[in-house]
Amino acid sequence: MLLQNKVALVTGAARGIGLAVVERFAREGAHVAAVDLDYETQAREVAALTAQGLNVTAGRCDVGSRASVEAAVAMTESTLGPIDILVNNAGIAGRAAPLEEVTDADWELMMRVDLTSVFLFSRAVITGMKARKAGRIINIASIAGKEGNPNMIPYSTAKAGVIGMTKALAKEVAQMGIYVNAIAPAVIETPILQQLTPQQVQYMLQRIPLGRVGQPNEVAALVAWMASDECSFTTGQCIDISGGRATY
Repeated sequence: MLLQNKVALVTGAARGIGLAVVERFAREGAHVAAVDLDYETQAREVAALTAQGLNVTAGRCDVGSRASVEAAVAMTESTLGPIDILVNNAGIAGRAAPLEEVTDADWELMMRVDLTSVFLFSRAVITGMKARKAGRIINIASIAGKEGNPNMIPYSTAKAGVIGMTKALAKEVAQMGIYVNAIAPAVIETPILQQLTPQQVQYMLQRIPLGRVGQPNEVAALVAWMASDECSFTTGQCIDISGGRATY
């Protein structure tokens, strides 16, 4: 029970990595608020978890909207208590296209969902964490943010921004009891793969020495450690979970 009685908010939690993190946190004893734009799916998944006796609540959130983000944070704190752990997981892959075919709308949507959301949620919780001198923020980045994936320039750029923000914020709050880290998954078996072409998936898969995609529960295990007190001397890091693709 690494997270006994901790209050956690997880974004993009209706499926994939986010849902796996919600379940792992709840089984570790946390009280979890799971938010997603797809509230119908989120509520159904949360109902299945609460039926098992786990402490999880569902909420709808447009992660790129300041008002929606602040409402989600307020809802979590009024229902469960002050937020100890924030997991910025919400994200989209966008469509695969060479740079000249990327539209303004493609770019703006990617930045809004994958990068601005991390800024908005982190800003919304950081004052409270500072006041309590404790907190954990874990951002889900991507190997694409380190290496860059061809035909995925908006996604690669947004995830690089997540990594940069992680490192900068971690240094700001390092002496305030707040730990900020990111993880960089390679290919994980989630519905987001359906947004990519088979060629894009194969490009990423062939670069993984273990020769397989990762599983959401494997990512959730790393996130759970980062959220726990066992992660006591690690902050400002972006740790790969890539099957050996990246080793730096």
